[in-house]
Amino acid sequence: MNGRKTAGRFGIVDLGSNSVRLVVYAGAARSPVLVFNEKVLCGLGRTLASTGRLDPKGIERALAALKRFVALREQIGISRLIVAATAAVRDADDGPEFLARAEKICGFKIKLVSGTEEARLSAQGVLSGIPDADGVVGDLGGASLELVGVSDGKRLGEGATLPLGPLRIMDMAKGSLAAAENIVEKAFKGLDILKESQGKKLYVVGGAWRNLARIHMAQRNYPIHVLHEYVIPARDASDIAKVIEKLGPKTLAQIPDISERRIDTLPFGALVLEKLIAAMKAKEIVVSAYGLREGILFDHLDKREQAKDPLIEGARDLAERLARFPQHGAELTPWTALLFAPGVLGEAPSEARLRNAACILADIGWYVHPDYRAHHSLTQILLAPFSGVDHTGRLFLARTLYHRHEGRGEPEMIGNLVGLLNENENYRALVLGLALRLAFTLCAATTGMLPKTRLEITKSNVTLVVPRRYEPLLGEVVGKRLAALARAIDRKGETRVGR
Repeated sequence: MNGRKTAGRFGIVDLGSNSVRLVVYAGAARSPVLVFNEKVLCGLGRTLASTGRLDPKGIERALAALKRFVALREQIGISRLIVAATAAVRDADDGPEFLARAEKICGFKIKLVSGTEEARLSAQGVLSGIPDADGVVGDLGGASLELVGVSDGKRLGEGATLPLGPLRIMDMAKGSLAAAENIVEKAFKGLDILKESQGKKLYVVGGAWRNLARIHMAQRNYPIHVLHEYVIPARDASDIAKVIEKLGPKTLAQIPDISERRIDTLPFGALVLEKLIAAMKAKEIVVSAYGLREGILFDHLDKREQAKDPLIEGARDLAERLARFPQHGAELTPWTALLFAPGVLGEAPSEARLRNAACILADIGWYVHPDYRAHHSLTQILLAPFSGVDHTGRLFLARTLYHRHEGRGEPEMIGNLVGLLNENENYRALVLGLALRLAFTLCAATTGMLPKTRLEITKSNVTLVVPRRYEPLLGEVVGKRLAALARAIDRKGETRVGR
């Protein structure tokens, strides 16, 4: 599939073992923008283990959902629609019969994904959203669990596909968690991929495991309600899983954000996670919002698009939608560079990447009331649908944009997230924010002028150099903001008129 890039809206219907879902992206791009997302929990694989066939009620629910999703193609304006079927359909005796009925609804061929291909696509999806992932990707569907090693942006081998989806093991164990425990432990015993990944990170994909992450977030009163790259210490994840295993349906039903149709399978998904953590002695759990569907999307990008940085592309997309002049980032990134040069603050490549993203995003809060721009910008970044950035990097960007509007103030709403950034990271966010604040005042939030000016930094001074034609723009407010930036790096601010 590589080598093709799709214009227009791009849709994927995932005929999974538990749910049937339609996701629609604004286009096939490195940082996909989700414009529509709907799922129906059909339970196609609910009776697979005991009968070898798809659940009869699940079949009718799935076909009804598919009929709606295909009808939505024209309504939404989907240029390319892919329908993919996974473990339950490929393993069921009546899978071919189901596919024939489904293809009659679609009017085109459905992609039946093999176990090896499902593992590859899931891993590719995770890597597209977490390019530096290093450990094991675990994608838990209703009927299967895919495990794939990843490192340095690449898959490590073909991985493994195991019949350990919650619906399947619940059926195999006849609803008994004790019997399911033996099934899971036996499946993991001696598995090469787990032997080779001892002590590494586990990147988890799947609705059951995302629910466990939401519970952990709620316990911590964690204010960044973004699951992608949310990190859970392995012991915490294991403890939550053990608690969920012991809870009855009535208690589980009282937990917010857990679907009623997922209540019976959640303890079995928790059991698989607990045993997987123990088998690979996982260091920590990292949640990925990207998986199979994003892997399919990534495969439809051309090589040039695939090579782009997802964070930078996501920042550019948001700036295109919200900033007055999206091209500001191209001016601000080189203009702020000397502040972070060797001998001043200095920066590693990862820090330069975040600075670039902050410069691109610097003006996304301009359209709200001035009194609320700082907190609005901070909130926008904390909740933006970015990939390619962990929560620490996300908070750095949010703090930077807060200081860009508020100066040296402290954002109270960050609350218990202060510890996510160390002293140096908080300081760098302040300095970059103050530099952006100065830049926007100097150029009056317009483009074209800033590249004609520059900052010069010595051990004692920060000098703002402007051409003579722009000397009248060096007013009182510019002077105050230059002084604030200079003080932040223990220097004195001054201006000079150049050529």
